[in-house]
Amino acid sequence: MSFLLPKLTCKREVDQAIKSVAEKVLVLRFGRDNDAVCLQLDDILAKTSHDLSKMAVIYLVDVNKVPVYTQYFDISYIPSTVFFFNGQHMKVDYGSPDHTKFVGSFKTKQDFIDLIEVIYRGAMRGKLIVRSPIDPNNIPKYDLLYQGI
Repeated sequence: MSFLLPKLTCKREVDQAIKSVAEKVLVLRFGRDNDAVCLQLDDILAKTSHDLSKMAVIYLVDVNKVPVYTQYFDISYIPSTVFFFNGQHMKVDYGSPDHTKFVGSFKTKQDFIDLIEVIYRGAMRGKLIVRSPIDPNNIPKYDLLYQGI
């Protein structure tokens, strides 16, 4: 399903997307096109992209092609999904130690739709961090890896 969504292939394209997407949530999925979990997430993103077109813009970013952002966002697990609004990095409290990105795939389309709605509404009110509406049982569990410390 990753062929249904637009891809950003270099740092300049990612920068341009972050700067140019206005009044919508920018969703950047960091991963690989041939990874099974990434394909599962891409399927959910592709199926919801039309429904969320008034609130969100979704792009796929290959971790190997944009290593600057992979390192900047500490993408150690794939897929990882990062959110922006009007050029501002949006953080989400998932009940995990890391609020900067969602790691793994969403269990259902509705989980992703609910999350985008909460981020959008919070961003429109000027919030930089929102609480996740996703059931904690549907959030993948992982341990933080600190590389180079």
